[in-house]
Amino acid sequence: MTFAQKLKEYRQREKAINWDGKFIDYIEIVKQNPAITQLAHRRIYNMIISKGVEERDGVKSYKFFNREIFGLDDTIQKLVEEYFHSAARRLDVRKRILLLMGPVSGGKSTIAAMLKRGLEEYTKTEEGAVYAIKGCPMQEEPLHLIPQELREEFQQEYGVYIEGSLCPSCRMMLKTKYNGKFEDVMVERVVFSEERRVGVGTFSPSDPKSQDISELTGSIDFSTISQYGSESDPRAYRFDGELNKANRGLVEFQELLKCDEKFLYNLLSLSQEGNFKAGRYSLIYADEMIIAHTNEAEYKAFISNKKNEALQSRIIVLPIPYNLKVSEEVKIYKKIIDQSDTGNVHIAPYALEAAAMFSILSRLKDSKKQGMDLIKKMKLYDGEQLDDFKEKDLAELKREGRALGEGMNGVDPRYVINRVSSALINSDTVCINALDVLKALKEGLDQHTSIKEEEREELLDYISLVRRELDQEAKKDVQRAFVYSYEEATMSLLNNYLDNVEAYCNGSTTKDPITEEEIEPDEKLMRSIEEQIGISENAMKSFREEILIRMSAYARRNKSFDYNSHQRLKEAIEKKLFADLKDLVKITTTSNSPDVKQLKKMNQVVDSLVENNGYCPVCANDLLKYVGSLLSR
Repeated sequence: MTFAQKLKEYRQREKAINWDGKFIDYIEIVKQNPAITQLAHRRIYNMIISKGVEERDGVKSYKFFNREIFGLDDTIQKLVEEYFHSAARRLDVRKRILLLMGPVSGGKSTIAAMLKRGLEEYTKTEEGAVYAIKGCPMQEEPLHLIPQELREEFQQEYGVYIEGSLCPSCRMMLKTKYNGKFEDVMVERVVFSEERRVGVGTFSPSDPKSQDISELTGSIDFSTISQYGSESDPRAYRFDGELNKANRGLVEFQELLKCDEKFLYNLLSLSQEGNFKAGRYSLIYADEMIIAHTNEAEYKAFISNKKNEALQSRIIVLPIPYNLKVSEEVKIYKKIIDQSDTGNVHIAPYALEAAAMFSILSRLKDSKKQGMDLIKKMKLYDGEQLDDFKEKDLAELKREGRALGEGMNGVDPRYVINRVSSALINSDTVCINALDVLKALKEGLDQHTSIKEEEREELLDYISLVRRELDQEAKKDVQRAFVYSYEEATMSLLNNYLDNVEAYCNGSTTKDPITEEEIEPDEKLMRSIEEQIGISENAMKSFREEILIRMSAYARRNKSFDYNSHQRLKEAIEKKLFADLKDLVKITTTSNSPDVKQLKKMNQVVDSLVENNGYCPVCANDLLKYVGSLLSR
């Protein structure tokens, strides 16, 4: 679609949104779609649900958050189900301030920003349409025009819920402009926008001595007092505070607990009673969600102060820990890197995984479970299956971790991205690999003066652990690449093993491929393959029978049992062939002057790494040399 076509569509949508009419016309719209009268919390909940919900491993995943938030499915489910869903049903939860509490760069601000941007987009849709009294500085719900004595009958007839009363400005407008005839009051459709200060507000604390409460509740317009004769005349007041402008939507309090007490006191009435005091007026009704965020240290200081008990009871605290899944952490880094201009620098496989593993290890807590180290715990959290541990063990680990405050401290994504960036921007860099990233992380620790020596040593240990894990992955990639390059030898080894397994399970003999003589199954060959994946002598019979059953199943379906038909056997064949070729790998990768045959084989391996594993020629060659050096040690 061309830009001109997109512009035309944009103008058409804009035209459809620009509606105005009398209150009596609005009543007809309400009759057709009562949902347009929904309160703020219900609107936000519906906005989230409208994007779709999936369930994975018993945890709901909300697509609305999936674009920006990674690895926090449990936390997001708690946010949506325990706060938004309850508040949408007008339970008392909606009368609480939602406080996101957690470590720096953990996603608190991102969640608030997503809700604000999402609400802006949602009000552009028919499902999320918002109508307001035209000319109201607080985009007032038009149903507030209905007098109290008529509301019950109206609610029964139209099946809607009406809460709240007119703001001072609308009361004055109804009296002076419409002579009290509320049915003639003009109504318009509005779209929320933080930029235009409609339905979305943000409050940031600054110097308490200079910051004025008017930033929240509006202020007197002294230039109009002579015209209207009184400071209590609504026409002489600017209803332009964040609480005014966020009506019907949400207001974000950045670093809430850094606010001066006089600002926090204003939230007591707003959260519990749904109104606030401004100027010389009675309490002003406001329907808005209050979302705030802070760090753990400030929160602990806040709750330790007895003076804050009234506000504490009006706050729901949602801990936002760091992500604890390696694969999700990689997504965070990719998202940030994709937003930048890194030129043509290639990021090799496992480079971002190296950074993610380092970060996750720093956030995990040691487990009391026997045989459970941090590496195993990291793998289990990331969904990897380990033979020694079951699903119930994972649930137990998570419970133990939550009790220890797991994820509430550790290395933050900003530090990692800063170090990855330093590796990316070197002028002569065309590719960065896992070793480059680990080196950059280590150098960053040396430059980080605020890290204590004990912490530094611990983080260096994590880098060593990651290095050992990556060495194994590097060997596996090279192993597979060599296996693909020796396809004929691989298939020969596989078929030889299968012939012997079939003979063993059937209690028969097999034929020598050269002499055609009947011979006993080659136990030495079978065990040399099975031992590669830890099959014990006690387990070998059942493993071989499993292979034979799989072969029979394939035969019944007229399918060939090949190299990819059994994952564990595939792994065993790869390891066996690689073990047999190990000396050749060392010679090929470390020789300063390989012969033509060796060079051809090396090029085949490089091509395999590039085509099948996401390497570029530079990092593929680096990988081969590195694995050669590992094998030579």
